[in-house]
Amino acid sequence: MTAPVGSKANPSKFDCYPDLADDEPYFVIRADDPLASALVELHAYIGAGQSGAAHNKLAEIMELTRSKAPRPSDSPKYRETFAISSSMDKWRDSKR
Repeated sequence: MTAPVGSKANPSKFDCYPDLADDEPYFVIRADDPLASALVELHAYIGAGQSGAAHNKLAEIMELTRSKAPRPSDSPKYRETFAISSSMDKWRDSKR
């Protein structure tokens, strides 16, 4: 049986890991995250310029999270996620 596309055993032809610079920040969304597929679809819709579909997918994501209490703002995982985002901005700015 072939491993699913986009997995470690069967990387996508667009897999970025081999191309990452040693100092380039990255963020991984794993399939076991209940929001993973919806977040990846949202990214694809935005990249394809499909604003209506992106809006609908974001509404779906918000509905999925409605019943789950948010992670506390002092959560180490929450704070690290924002630190990674900031690192990405700084890294991109340094390459311009």
